[in-house]
Amino acid sequence: MILGIECTAHTFGVGVVNKGKILSNVRDMYVPESGGIIPIESAKHHRSVSERIYAEALQKAGIKEEDIIVIALSNAPGLAPCLLAGMEFAKALANRLKLPIVPVNHCIAHLEIGRSVGAKDPVLLYTSGANTQIIAYAAGKYRVFGETLDIGIGNFIDKFARFAGMSFPGGPKIEEKAKNGKYLELPYSIKGMDISFSGMQTKLQQLYQKGILLEDLSFSLQETAFAMVIEAAERALAHTQKKELVLGGGVGCNARLQQMCSIMCKERGSKFFCPEKSLLIDNAAMIAFTGEIMYKSGIKEKPKDVDIKPRERTDEVKVTWH
Repeated sequence: MILGIECTAHTFGVGVVNKGKILSNVRDMYVPESGGIIPIESAKHHRSVSERIYAEALQKAGIKEEDIIVIALSNAPGLAPCLLAGMEFAKALANRLKLPIVPVNHCIAHLEIGRSVGAKDPVLLYTSGANTQIIAYAAGKYRVFGETLDIGIGNFIDKFARFAGMSFPGGPKIEEKAKNGKYLELPYSIKGMDISFSGMQTKLQQLYQKGILLEDLSFSLQETAFAMVIEAAERALAHTQKKELVLGGGVGCNARLQQMCSIMCKERGSKFFCPEKSLLIDNAAMIAFTGEIMYKSGIKEKPKDVDIKPRERTDEVKVTWH
């Protein structure tokens, strides 16, 4: 049994995986009263819910503590206070149960969980709050073939939603508004394989202040932002000559983004894979799933040797388990 711990941002989660099968995936999300995530408050939340979430994950998996053979921890990248809270919990548990820890890069876990739905060698379109990257395996590492130059797509959507008076998280509310909107032209900024959202953000705020309907702005935001990331993903498919696309990250829950990915892949003759919602958002099952693959290849560390890496990039990780 592999126990996974997720703690990179607003979510504290514990999941259990055995031989690639997800037995439990329990999570609790810190939601600020207003505005965005306050890292220190999010870390406090993680410490306050950790024992309960852990107990619930074991209960749902139907296992005892003694069944666990290794702890997989999302130690990178993320908000330092949140990562610290998770690491403290993981180390205390590992020392008490005398277990090794497998440090897992959160971004890579979003890609590896694509295997659970059948992907073998995909390009990952990773769309979350802080991260927007197009990632694929090449020459011993997960390479970043394109990324945002300023703000992650999720944070961009949340920021505009907040500007328009919507609470966090803003993505689902924007998606709902977009269902009744019509298209307005917005700045479309893609530079080679990289993407920029700040120009579109400024324009959206200006149009909102002019009284343009929020439904139309929401629809246009989605159509434009999603077209940009899919264009970059399609270029990566062409460049790497891979035939599979996996969608990952919380923004991947958006039905319109899934639909646009599916259309692009169909036109290219590629396969499109999208894990279920509980595996798209930040979750511990993907950490446990990836940790199991890494552990089987011989990767493990003593608890005292594990540290957080808040700024570790996807392409800095040596992928020795392929």
